Amino acid sequence: MTAKVNQEIIELLHQKFSGLSELALKEEIAKVGQIMHFQEGQVIMNFGSYIKLVPLLVKGSIKVVREDDEDGRELLLYYLNVGETCSMSFSCCMMNKQSDIRTTAEDDSTVIAIPVKYVDEWMSKYSSWKNFVMRSYDLRMREMIKTIDLIAFKKMDERLMEYLIQRAEAHQSKTIQSTHQEIADDLNASRESISRLLKQLEKKGTVILERNKIKLL
Repeated sequence: MTAKVNQEIIELLHQKFSGLSELALKEEIAKVGQIMHFQEGQVIMNFGSYIKLVPLLVKGSIKVVREDDEDGRELLLYYLNVGETCSMSFSCCMMNKQSDIRTTAEDDSTVIAIPVKYVDEWMSKYSSWKNFVMRSYDLRMREMIKTIDLIAFKKMDERLMEYLIQRAEAHQSKTIQSTHQEIADDLNASRESISRLLKQLEKKGTVILERNKIKLL
């Protein structure tokens, strides 16, 4: 039996993924894809799991972190925003290897989940899909280079400020709901150093600190 085209997915693709231009591609995605909802804080994909679905983010934001192989510490890589996908999941699914990243819903989030077997098939079939995948790789590569540069060449106060800006952009809000410990974990730093630097930013008039909340000015 031929799968039916999900018109809701067609509309979401039209709104959030206009670069996927071929109608036949949209119809294929609407036949094999499924809409999935995740609550804020919910783990979408964990370390060591095999990737079965590739997400196209249509609502919310998703945090992507990597785990150190030796001591298990985590490092924030980047945030996925609406209209994006996780290129790291492309690599894992094409090579059929276990995931070395964790993805977590930063807000209540919705994705169109595509079975991994179609990722490679559509590369040769649809030019807009190939371009989308290549652009996703390029964007994520630049994000990771930026992360490496921040770690290698920037002081912690600069890294913290960049992190706060990224969080604000991901949430589309200048108010960031987070504890100092959560920020320290993302930046692989101590809670004490993050609290001290946030206090310094508050004195400079850059932020306002409230309980588990930071407002960018």
